[in-house]
Amino acid sequence: MSAPEAAAAAWPQKMTTAVAADGTARTADSELLWTVLKRRLDANPEQFRGFFMAEGLGQLRAEFDGGTLSSELIHTLWNLLLRDDAVGQLMMRFIWDLPLAKKRVFIRALDHLTDRYPMFAGLGEHWPMGNGLPPYVRPADVRKNDFDLVTQGYLGYLDQGYSQREVDLFVWLEALRDKYCADRPCQLGELRGQQKWGGCPVQIRIPDMMEALAEGKFMEALRIVESSNPLPNVTGRVCPQELQCQGVCVHTQHPMEIGQLEWFLPQREKVTDPEGMFARYAGRPDPWEEAKKPPIAVVGSGPSGLINAFLLANDGFPVTVFEAFHTLGGVLKYGIPEFRLPNELVDDVVKKIELLGGKFVKNFVVGKTATLDDLKAAGFWKVFVGTGAGLPRFMNVPGEHLNGVMSANEFLTRINLMGAAQPDYETPLPAVRDKEVLIIGGGNTAMDAARSARRLGGNVTIVYRRTQAEMPARVEELRHAVEEGITVAPLRSPSEFHGDENGFVTGATVDVMELGEPDASGRRRPLKTGEHVHMDADLVIMALGNSSNPIIRDSQPDLAVQEWGPIKVGADALGGAAVPSADVAPTSALASAGSGAGAESANGAIHSQATNLPSIYSGGDAARGGSTAIKAAGDGQAAARQMRQEAGRLTPEEVARRVGSALAYTRKAEATYRIVSKRFLTPSITEMEVYAPMVAQAAQAGQFVRVLAWEKGELIPLTIADFDRAAGTITLVTQAMGTSTHKINEMQVGDAFVGVAGPLGMPSVVKKFDPQTQTVVFTAGGVGLPPVYPIVREHLRLGNHVTLISGFRTKDLQFWIGDPSERVDKLMAEFSGLLDVVLTSDDGSFGIKGFVTTPLEDMLTNGRADGRKIVEVTTIGPPMMMKAVSQLTKVYGVPTVASLNSIMVDATGMCGACMVPVMENGKLVRKHACIDGPEIDAHAIDWDKFLPRFRQFKGQEAASCKRNGVHIGR
Repeated sequence: MSAPEAAAAAWPQKMTTAVAADGTARTADSELLWTVLKRRLDANPEQFRGFFMAEGLGQLRAEFDGGTLSSELIHTLWNLLLRDDAVGQLMMRFIWDLPLAKKRVFIRALDHLTDRYPMFAGLGEHWPMGNGLPPYVRPADVRKNDFDLVTQGYLGYLDQGYSQREVDLFVWLEALRDKYCADRPCQLGELRGQQKWGGCPVQIRIPDMMEALAEGKFMEALRIVESSNPLPNVTGRVCPQELQCQGVCVHTQHPMEIGQLEWFLPQREKVTDPEGMFARYAGRPDPWEEAKKPPIAVVGSGPSGLINAFLLANDGFPVTVFEAFHTLGGVLKYGIPEFRLPNELVDDVVKKIELLGGKFVKNFVVGKTATLDDLKAAGFWKVFVGTGAGLPRFMNVPGEHLNGVMSANEFLTRINLMGAAQPDYETPLPAVRDKEVLIIGGGNTAMDAARSARRLGGNVTIVYRRTQAEMPARVEELRHAVEEGITVAPLRSPSEFHGDENGFVTGATVDVMELGEPDASGRRRPLKTGEHVHMDADLVIMALGNSSNPIIRDSQPDLAVQEWGPIKVGADALGGAAVPSADVAPTSALASAGSGAGAESANGAIHSQATNLPSIYSGGDAARGGSTAIKAAGDGQAAARQMRQEAGRLTPEEVARRVGSALAYTRKAEATYRIVSKRFLTPSITEMEVYAPMVAQAAQAGQFVRVLAWEKGELIPLTIADFDRAAGTITLVTQAMGTSTHKINEMQVGDAFVGVAGPLGMPSVVKKFDPQTQTVVFTAGGVGLPPVYPIVREHLRLGNHVTLISGFRTKDLQFWIGDPSERVDKLMAEFSGLLDVVLTSDDGSFGIKGFVTTPLEDMLTNGRADGRKIVEVTTIGPPMMMKAVSQLTKVYGVPTVASLNSIMVDATGMCGACMVPVMENGKLVRKHACIDGPEIDAHAIDWDKFLPRFRQFKGQEAASCKRNGVHIGR
């Protein structure tokens, strides 16, 4: 028996003893009542309800009439409440039904229990408006050193020695504060002038949940929540309740802990009935086998996509979720640290969807692997796009190119998704311990980055251009950050970053700001005072929000988007036309769910999540441009309702045809990325064919893939050296340079990669030239030959003349040339007269001695023997080689592109890691190799600023090689 249970069991005896010595005025009838009550309760608890209602209720109420409850009486009442049976539930209901004044009597009396429950001390002061029982928060001096959950909620009290029943009562005490407001502001919001304010974006019936909690009906409360929101253990933790449900709570001084109560319910079920959560969704008919409803494609597994998928799957729709990463959860996984949102909570939602028949396809980048039109052609009846916001914003100030200046997206993705802070994961992380870390920004992402850096041992300062009062971060997150020792520097804005001779940031010049008149956001505009200060910095993390990722819109040019990038939905998408909603009776959980974030205006009009394209819907940050998880969930919910309303328009035959087609497409997309052949080109370079049918189908010359070789590896970009659409394979060539490439080269035929995502980047632009008078030159250094190969082939197929200058350090490292069976020789035979091959070697062991620039310079200076003019140069290979080629061709004015395999993490633009400093119109701007490239105008690249980026993680890579016993290649 636990200490709390033992104490509870001893209380009746303690109470009896206390009654005999009680000096307070109590009637004989009252004492007799409690004696009889205890005797009957012990003898036959089942008779308690009738006895209590018939004989005890009046006298118990009379005890409250006196305005105070004695110590022994509150101990007795609490002991009855601790009974996890009908008796305890009856007592909960009895106190819930008391008038507010008598509830206050009960709450004040809890002071008598502070020896056991110190958190009860003073609870009665200003209760219920200004006081309540808080969830458990780990002490700052403990939590700041690890990534364990900070706000552990009411279940956190379990680890403090309290029983589950005691924790249930803590939650019940918070629910007692509810006034069961008739106008339900926490659920519906309230009107302030002509504007709707607050409320729940997914329309959870919060007052009904509170009543169920107050009566001890925890499973009923959970069902109420899940009827509107399948991820309460996610949104209950991360959505800004202070601006929504709690922001319009009538308890203005101390709003009810609505978010924590929502989060508590599914977590409580996991504790009390670990399989119960999933048992409720198991055993359903497989919607793919039944084929009664048309299939749905959901793009993105973030909050909007997950709720959309869950609600539709729960209503019997076959659903496939396409996710760009190798793991599911979107921003909930890569963006939010585990000390704020444990990954297991997201995984729970995924498992529910899988139990309902939903399917997940990972490493599938819609807009690259397939377009929205492709998904529709595959049989999917409707498509919901929930791809998030995308590209991180930067300040575009001098010095932003320096190593150690990165986006919060990149920093958090390395930690949260790629395990960079754990010693057995391979993704590198900038040095943080004992370093000066500046976080630029004041939102929730800034808090996540700051608190993560603090946990890694950094000396962290949040730099914000307004005052602390204007910070958009949640008040709780900012308070926790300050408690954990993070400094806030308000009214400061960096104007330039400074670095050392190796290209690493060392500090910043910071403008001192003041506040002027309010801007469009309603906050006072920050203005420069003309004063500057210097701040030391070893690491700078930009947390300035995100702009929309262009992948979807670029692949679907007929999709209407806002001027700043987000997808247009509803009336905006249709040029201002009203979007009617179907009049469908709420016959399912989906139909009875709330209308969703922004789905219902103050006048009751229903808006749509439909885009301008038939059958395409969108929501969350993809349509909002940046918002919250709960509003994204609301959009997904609203879209699910709208899709359902149109499902009856298809014939059973059409539904069955679509389901069969979409299922076949899903299975093909789920294919394992298995190595089907492999050969060593040199002792350190391997060529392998990998089965990746969807990538092979979409691949074009010049593109690359993002590879994750093993679960704890790092994401690395590898150029697609060849592709066979019929066989469904792509060819990858890797040179063993560090831990990851060594391990890839050690893989054998039959082994599988964890993930291969692509094709990524922009394909090469291949123009038609006159083959008689012009030539296109390619300079390929070492393993630059494989990425050159498919581009050369495209030029040859178009009828262009190509000059390939291929260089290797020595003859031992040469491959693909010099044998009729090799690729380059086959091209020469197939396109006779259109391909000239010039070979160079550093040591003169074959071909022309020297670098690829040697014959190139000769052609540019003296002209070609055949008189053909060089009209274009593409350079691929070691960075220094590409710089040399760029400098050479610039002198002669020959257009040149460099294909850049820069440092990347996600390789879809989300992290901003592959920054390339480029001069445009005399101004240094950033381009991204994964979005704007990999081919970028070589003459616009600031090579002196770009090349140091390849040294950014050299120390970490060397340490990894040493740890894994890997010899570092040259």
